[in-house]
Amino acid sequence: MKKIFPGFRSGILLFALTTSLAQAHVGVGETVGFAHGFWHPLGGLDHILAMVMVGLYAAQLGGRALWLVPASFVGVMVLGGALGAAGIALPFTELAIACSVIVLGAVVAFGLRIGPVAAMALVGFFAIFHGHAHGMEMPESAGGLAYGAGFVVATILLHALGIAAGLMFGRQASSHGRLLVKYAGGAASLAGVGLLAGLLF
Repeated sequence: MKKIFPGFRSGILLFALTTSLAQAHVGVGETVGFAHGFWHPLGGLDHILAMVMVGLYAAQLGGRALWLVPASFVGVMVLGGALGAAGIALPFTELAIACSVIVLGAVVAFGLRIGPVAAMALVGFFAIFHGHAHGMEMPESAGGLAYGAGFVVATILLHALGIAAGLMFGRQASSHGRLLVKYAGGAASLAGVGLLAGLLF
């Protein structure tokens, strides 16, 4: 127990760091332009957690998955955003987004080892829903492209945060670093349950 408890405390710290950005919300007024697009996904706990988990999972898998997994998420998210911007309905979007936090947190917590293609398919499935939700809120103006670029950049940075944390903690010589990453995944998965139940927003 003495060996695990410090790791648990560190896991809570990492979880707190990855969720602290959720306090940033887009201000009132027009949601037009790069800055608004950039800050919009940072105002949602679900998007923050899912993006960081994608980065953590990519770091856990290593190799080509380190860049293929987040790249596939971004690519499919853009496709989902285009569908949303075009007004094409996608069922169960909010449910799928909440489930993405649960599932992605769980695969990090359990260190699920699958091939890069399977991992790309897994994150890509959820990416289309995240993109669709943001695309539905994209303004119908020239600023819409800048807005879209903003949330793509924000997503990439959240992936990078997860990758950096995964590489920093998950590959330490001691087992504490790997436990830290798994605790963060478990905490994110529990937060996803809270989102699904409407206890978190």
